[in-house]
Amino acid sequence: MRRQQKRSISIWLWVCVGFWMGVVVPLSAISAPYADMVMDARTGKVLSSENADTRLHPASLTKMMTLYIAFEAIENGEISANKKVRISRKAASEPPSKLGLREGQRIELRYLIRAAAVKSANDAATAIGEAIEGSEAAFARRMNRTAKALGMTRTTFKNAHGLTEKGHLSTARDMTILGRHLFYDYPDYYHLFSRVNIDVGSRVVPNTNRRFLNNFKGADGIKTGYTNAAGFNLVASAERGNERIIATVFGGRSTKTRNDQVAKLLNYGFKKAPSKATIIKPNKPNYASANKIINTKLAVSTSLRPKARPNDKSVQTDTKLAALDLKTDVAAALTLAHLNTTPVLSDQKEPLSNAEEKIIDATLEPKSLMPEVVTRISASGGRDWAINVGLFTTQYAAEKMLLKTALAEMSTLDGSLRKVVNSKKGFEANFVGLSEEAAERACQRLLAKNVECETLGPS
Repeated sequence: MRRQQKRSISIWLWVCVGFWMGVVVPLSAISAPYADMVMDARTGKVLSSENADTRLHPASLTKMMTLYIAFEAIENGEISANKKVRISRKAASEPPSKLGLREGQRIELRYLIRAAAVKSANDAATAIGEAIEGSEAAFARRMNRTAKALGMTRTTFKNAHGLTEKGHLSTARDMTILGRHLFYDYPDYYHLFSRVNIDVGSRVVPNTNRRFLNNFKGADGIKTGYTNAAGFNLVASAERGNERIIATVFGGRSTKTRNDQVAKLLNYGFKKAPSKATIIKPNKPNYASANKIINTKLAVSTSLRPKARPNDKSVQTDTKLAALDLKTDVAAALTLAHLNTTPVLSDQKEPLSNAEEKIIDATLEPKSLMPEVVTRISASGGRDWAINVGLFTTQYAAEKMLLKTALAEMSTLDGSLRKVVNSKKGFEANFVGLSEEAAERACQRLLAKNVECETLGPS
């Protein structure tokens, strides 16, 4: 009997060991490596670091360099912010996060810059690189020349957007250095990274970094990044009093854990940094773009930033702005260019829990969905307003989004109907049968929960 018990225990132990080696260890091995750095932006002094020189996947932190070069090119008259950029097949075919630009379409460079900075749009980033250097490969070479000039000694860029590619690597130290240069070298442009959202009328384009900007006192930038290989990355800058701290994290496990860690690092930086320090600005590299004929007439003078919008905490004072007119935004660009856009997740939205996904999938069996085409919204008793929560390629995806949204905001959307409109552009996910007041209120609540939303009035 005892021998049998010992044998059972032995078998159980071997099963546990096998599970650990076969499941737990492999899963831990595929998680993205972690690295961080904390820097006093005023002096460039490193206050804390971990694995800061380990070469890792930067993901969309890459766009910091793409934008740095764009600012450089505009400021030096190499290209105009008003230039109508023709979208190539390569740019149009980039995977999400993206705007949904079409091949052959023309759109002003200023809008591409805003899209890359605020929405982290991959198609916009590629288009920027092609507009400045003719091809993404040539632009990548310029990115590497610029990185070397900035002192980013362990960075190699292969593309303009940061999607995973062999050899496309950087470090926490190098990205912290780049963030500091963005702030000091191009201060008139830096405010773009602080915008929580940009709006025109009822259309709102949220910043991929809005959660951190909203929740951390003094935060005013800079850039998020996410891929499976990279994990959740963030370079963040914050100012309190006379102090400015930059913190960088590679390899976060989720948006929340990454943001929490960056907040912890920034707080540590503010605690450790002296209250007063002499500002030692980094050396701005000499402008030297090989084989470029510069039109000095395009070189930027200065223009005024528009006054702060009501309730927009990110814009605090009027200041000089070079080349980027913030009276319009990405959303205006989409309207003007007649883009065929589909909602795409920003590169770091948190996924639903498994339990939530199971509930939604069980409720929305694809085969139970009957084709339904709604061409107009009926009106009765003034309830002729609707809200749109996205455009999708399939009816199932639209229905899934409607149900997910309804579950998240039951009280606000109570009394509305879920309708999918089959248009030429795709399947529109709408809640209909709302009053104007209810539609506005519901949309504001959804936007506060990071759900893109647009009110639709009677036509």
